[in-house]
Amino acid sequence: QVQLVESGGGLVQAGDSLRLSCAASGRTFSSYYMGWFRQAPGKEREFVGGINWSGGTAYYADSMKGRFTISRDNAKNTVYLQMNSLKPEDTAVYYCAATFGNFRSAAAPVYDYWGQGTQVTVSS
Repeated sequence: QVQLVESGGGLVQAGDSLRLSCAASGRTFSSYYMGWFRQAPGKEREFVGGINWSGGTAYYADSMKGRFTISRDNAKNTVYLQMNSLKPEDTAVYYCAATFGNFRSAAAPVYDYWGQGTQVTVSS
């Protein structure tokens, strides 16, 4: 069992940066592939990116490449999403998720555990 709690969301202006954190409970955090998703009002949940066990390899949706960076600190049971040059279209609830194993996936149903989400609002 893994419990995930996101933090770091808020209201920012276009062009600003924001770092989201996702703290995980459980002693086997390093056994989970971690993903970030987002969901804007009226839209489907969208894959942002994910990161493997060691944190050595991150994978991003094409539209997220270049502005978003995912990292993890297994000693702190925490995964991060650094977002730069934010745009109003980045406004969404951001979720972290965990799937057991080290298999990269952009499909939400693959993920076993989800956080409650943190709101990010980018004003123009």
